[in-house]
Amino acid sequence: MPDFGAELKRRRTSVGMSLTGLATAVHFTKGYLSKVENGKARVNRDLAKACDQALGAGGELLALATEPGTPARRSAGGIAGLPDGGRWFVGRETELDALSALLLDPDDARVGVVHGMAGAGKTTLAVAAARRVEHAFPDGSLFFDLRGHTPGATELSPGEALGRLLRLLDVSADQLPTDEDGLANLVRDQLRGRRMILVLDNVRSAEQIRAIVPGETASRILVTSRGRLPALDDAWHFPVDVLPLEDAVRLLRSVAGGHAPDDDGVAAELVRHCGRLPLAIRIVAARFVAGGWTAARLRDRLADERTRLGTLDDGERSVATAFTVSYESLPGDQRRLLGLLALHPATAAEIAAVEALAGLGPGEADRLVDRLHDAHLVVRDERGYVELHDLMRMFAATHALPDVEPGDREVAMSRLVDHALMTTLAADELAEPYRYRPATGLPAPAGVPFTDADGALTWLAAQWPALAEIVESAFRHGLHDRCWQLAFVLRAFFFREKLFEPWIRTHERALEAARAAGDLSATGMILNNLGMAHIESGRVDEAVRFHQQAQECFAQARDDRGAIDALSSLAWARLYRGEAEATLADLTTVLDVYRRTGRTRNEVIALRGIALASAALDRFPEALSSAREAVELAQLPVDRAMSVNGEAWVRFRAGQWDDAERGYRRAAELADDAGNEYEHARALTGLGNTAAGRGDRPAAARWWAEAAAYRVTLDPTVLGEAAYRNRLAGAEANGFPAASGNGNAL
Repeated sequence: MPDFGAELKRRRTSVGMSLTGLATAVHFTKGYLSKVENGKARVNRDLAKACDQALGAGGELLALATEPGTPARRSAGGIAGLPDGGRWFVGRETELDALSALLLDPDDARVGVVHGMAGAGKTTLAVAAARRVEHAFPDGSLFFDLRGHTPGATELSPGEALGRLLRLLDVSADQLPTDEDGLANLVRDQLRGRRMILVLDNVRSAEQIRAIVPGETASRILVTSRGRLPALDDAWHFPVDVLPLEDAVRLLRSVAGGHAPDDDGVAAELVRHCGRLPLAIRIVAARFVAGGWTAARLRDRLADERTRLGTLDDGERSVATAFTVSYESLPGDQRRLLGLLALHPATAAEIAAVEALAGLGPGEADRLVDRLHDAHLVVRDERGYVELHDLMRMFAATHALPDVEPGDREVAMSRLVDHALMTTLAADELAEPYRYRPATGLPAPAGVPFTDADGALTWLAAQWPALAEIVESAFRHGLHDRCWQLAFVLRAFFFREKLFEPWIRTHERALEAARAAGDLSATGMILNNLGMAHIESGRVDEAVRFHQQAQECFAQARDDRGAIDALSSLAWARLYRGEAEATLADLTTVLDVYRRTGRTRNEVIALRGIALASAALDRFPEALSSAREAVELAQLPVDRAMSVNGEAWVRFRAGQWDDAERGYRRAAELADDAGNEYEHARALTGLGNTAAGRGDRPAAARWWAEAAAYRVTLDPTVLGEAAYRNRLAGAEANGFPAASGNGNAL
C-alpha cells in the first residue's frame, strides 16, 4: 500500500495543483502539507478527507490515512529530544507508573504539572515518565528548559519559548511571526494532527507557557515547576514529595557506590539529616565519592544545624542556592512571613499562631500562606496547619529571618508567646476549672479551636511539644514573665499525662526566668512544681529539697498562700520517704487552712494524703473517713478517679477484699470516663493485687497483664499498688509463697 504523503504529492502534481493551492483548499498551512508529503508529519483523518475531496480521489486517499488511535510510525523528521534519564533513577516506582498512565490516558487533559519543592527530583521523574511512553508519540519527544528557577539565568519569555518550539518543528526563521499571538497560532497549527510529547521543564508561572498549551491535538505537554501553577485550569496536577526513607537510602548507596557507609543505621541517619530530599542526598553521595570525608564526620556536620546547609553544597550544586532562587522571587510580604515562620517551633503551626506571629488578620494570613504553599516553600494541610521542611526551616532561619527588621522580629516573638499563653490558659481553664493560675493581664483569646474539656485536652495533647519550645523561646528573647507563666500553666497537663521530662525541662527554664525577673513568689511556685515533678518521677529526696527552697522563697515574699502550698507538697514528699507521722501532722495543718479559705480542690488533695498516711500507720478508721470525704468533695472526673482509687487502696490495706474490689472497679470506670490511662492502670493493678490477696493467682495475672498494656509507668516509689505488685512478684521469684490475707503484707 502506498504511503499517504507520497500518494498525496503524486495526485497533486498530476492535476497541476501547487502546495499553495492545496493549502488554500484544505485550510492547512503550506509548510505542514509539505511535511506530510515528505513523511515528516502524521496525517489525521480530517486532513485526509479534505485532501481527498480537493483532489477528487474518490476515497482512495482517505483509505490511506492512519486509523484513529493507532500510532503511526515516527516520521522521518520526528525528533527524540528527551535527555538521558540518568543512571540513578531510584525509587518512585508508584509515582512513575501513575504519571505514565496519565500521559497515555486519552480521557485526561493534555497538560500535566509535576510540582514540588526545589531539589525534589521533579525533572528526573518527568523525563523518566516521558521516556517510558514516548513510543506512543511517534511525531517526536521534545525537552525545553524554560529557566524559571535557574540560578543566574533569565527565564524564557512566552515568545522565546514559542520561537524555540517552532524552530524545532522545522519552521524556518523567515516564517516566524514577530508577535506572540502569531507565534501561538503557528504552534497550535503545527501541533494539530501530530502526536508528540513535550516536557517543559523549570517553569515559573502559567503565563510563561499558556500560549504553548495547544487546543486540538493528540500531543501531551508535561510541565515541571516549583509552583503548583493553579492558574492552568485545564491541567492535571502531580505533586512530588521527598523520598520515603528506604528509597532515600537506596539513592545514597546507588550514587555513592562502594564509597557509601556500610552501616544501614548511619546511612539512614544521613538521609534523615538531608530531609530525604533527592538533591541533598546526591550532594552527600558526591562528597563520599570525592573522598576526604568519613561517614561519622559528615554525619556530625549534617547533625549540626549551624553547618548543615553549608555541607549540602558540592561547589556546583547547593540546596541553599536552590532555595534562594525561590525565595528571591517572592514579594516582600511573603519573604517577611517565611522569615517569621522560622521563629515558630519546628512543628506544624496553627493558622491562628501564624496570624499572631505576623500580626495579620485571618484573610491576609491565609493569602500569604497560600502563596508560599503554591511555591512549595511551606506545606499547608487540610486543617490549615502550616509546616516547613527541615531544610527549608534552616534556610528561613539563616537567610529569610535576617531580612526581617530586628524590632519586627522581637514584636512578632512577643505576639506568638502571648498567643500561646492565652490559648493554653483557655484550654487549662476548661480541663482544670478549679485550679489556681497566675494573673497574666492578657485578654481572653478571640477564638480557640476547642469548646469543652475533651477538646481542650485534645488540643493540649497535639500542641504541648510546640508550647514547650515556646517556653524556651520566651526565655531566649527575654520574656521572663511569660516564660514562667506558660510553664506553670502547662504543669497540670504534664501531671495528668505523666510527662515528666518536658515538665522538668520547661520548669528548669522557668526557674531561671522567674529568678531573672526577681519575682520571689513566681520562683517559689516554679520550685514547688519542680518538687512535684520529682515526686511523681520517683526522686523523692530531690523533691524535698525543691519544696524546702520553695518554702524559703514564699517566706521571703510573705506569700501565705504559696507557703501553705509548699508545706502541702513537702508533706507528700515526706510520705513517700516513709515519714507518715510528719506527713499526717503537716497535712492536718494544711487541711484546716484550705477549709477556712474555701480551696476545695486542694482540700481533696490534702484528704487523700491524710488517708494514705493514716493507712501507712494502720489507722484504718481515720484513713477511711478521710478517703470517703475526699471522694464526696472531688469536683473533677480525674479527681474522683484518684480519690476512689485512694479509698480502694485503704480498704485493700485493711484486708476488706470485697470493698476494695468494688472500689477499684469503680475507679477504673471513672478513669475511663476521664480519659486518664494512669488512674485506669492503677485501678487494674489494684484489682490484680486484690485477687492475689485472695489467693487467686490466675485472676491476678490477668488484671496485671491488662494494666501493663497501658502506655504508663506505675512507679512503686510513689504508688502503693505498684509497690505491692512488685514485692509479690519478687517474693515468688525467690521461691516464697504468694502473700495472702491482710494487705499489710506490704
